[in-house]
Amino acid sequence: MKKGLMIAGIALSCSLIGAMGGAAVYSNSLKSEDATYEARTSEAGGVFKQPKMTPALFSSSSGAPDFVEAAEKSINGVVNIRSEATISRRQSSRFFDPFEFFFGIPGGQGESGEAPTQVAFGSGVIISTDGYIITNNHVVAGASKLTVSTNDNKEYEAKIIGTDPATDLALLKIDATNLYPIPFGDSEAVRVGEWVLAIGNPFNLQSTVTAGIVSAKGRQAAQQGDLRISSFIQHDAAVNPGNSGGALVNTKGELIGINTMIYSQTGNYAGYSFAVPVSIASKIVTDLKKYGIVQRAQLGVMGGNINSQLSKEYDLKVTEGAFIADFAGTSAAKQAGLKVGDVITSLNGVKIRSMAELQEQVSKYNPGDEVKITVDRKGTSHTFKVVLKNSEGTTSIVEQSSFSSLGASFKALDEKTANKLGISNGVIVTGVDRQGKFAEAGIPKGFIILEVNNQPIRSEKEVVSITQSILNRGEDKVLFIKGMLPNGRIRYIAVEL
Repeated sequence: MKKGLMIAGIALSCSLIGAMGGAAVYSNSLKSEDATYEARTSEAGGVFKQPKMTPALFSSSSGAPDFVEAAEKSINGVVNIRSEATISRRQSSRFFDPFEFFFGIPGGQGESGEAPTQVAFGSGVIISTDGYIITNNHVVAGASKLTVSTNDNKEYEAKIIGTDPATDLALLKIDATNLYPIPFGDSEAVRVGEWVLAIGNPFNLQSTVTAGIVSAKGRQAAQQGDLRISSFIQHDAAVNPGNSGGALVNTKGELIGINTMIYSQTGNYAGYSFAVPVSIASKIVTDLKKYGIVQRAQLGVMGGNINSQLSKEYDLKVTEGAFIADFAGTSAAKQAGLKVGDVITSLNGVKIRSMAELQEQVSKYNPGDEVKITVDRKGTSHTFKVVLKNSEGTTSIVEQSSFSSLGASFKALDEKTANKLGISNGVIVTGVDRQGKFAEAGIPKGFIILEVNNQPIRSEKEVVSITQSILNRGEDKVLFIKGMLPNGRIRYIAVEL
């Protein structure tokens, strides 16, 4: 089994031990007649009370760090999520998931003729008084039923508003009111060495709080599955299976990250925990609520961090920044005048020290947004106005469509890849949900769709259009796909809708 960087995990059990409580997104504090509380208002409306924090003071009488107020302020903002999924025999025989094996997902063979069922537990953070919850995508992926338990032992059935495998985030909704939120903090203002708390349900142990410090910011981590974020907050608060989707808060009790994965040789805590910064998570939540899918802007550059080899080869004059080694497809950066060998040093005035920091900043914007990018070119500073694009190479907002029913995500085939493979059209499958239609049909990530029902495919929209037309049929709901495997072999696959 592959060891190392692992998804922070879903605690697995046959029964629900406990529950956790709710929360909402806050604005600036308001006046309150009660000196021990402060009035808060949520985006959903309404004013409610929450315990005040003592500014800049979090030490006990002994001088040791005291996290009591921060824990009390945020502990009711984390919930337990029970995920139930029915796995078809076809799927269970075709796919082997080492994470499922390691964490012992129950399911077995079941009674004769019955599909096996897996039950798993994770954590989530309520971000609005009317029941919006943010969690990890891997906590809810493939679930046929989701149950949220709050800290007052109330249970709610949850529905998925949207998911984003690229950041491993998902937005849920429960039918509830007057929940207790965790306010969003500023993850960009977090400093290395700062104390943090991790709150979740490790091993299904309700409302567990652990403490640690921020070990690094903008940390790149090995990619797992569809996960493409490379700007994690690394910390050493204990995170174990079941913490996935739980809160990482600062000493003021503000949400600064969503705990997502750990680095471990055993699958349990080993001192290296990773959280998605709230600066990224808040953008994902906003998009999922408004559009149903994430509006992911792209700069269209490929490269890495500066090292001694690059500095010598390209005679670089700066020691920090994001080095441009190449451009992707119809690159917005290339069209704006950036060149290979440039080092991006700032975006809209925010200093860029690495490729991970560049990704974090770009992730805040939508396709069509204009940003100012400053580069160092052979010792001279240049600033360019760049209009960011979407995965299709346009500046339009991407609409939610029926392609999500396929359990796959796509991106346009860039010219460089097309020329290398000797093809003129196609879209690349960038992600496959193991419970989706593509997974059932055996279509892997990296598969290039050339034709669907004898129609050449040049964009994601064409896949969506054909899929929708077939779904509207009374019968024979099947996609006949001609495509190319990553090794260049042509395959013909039928996908039953």
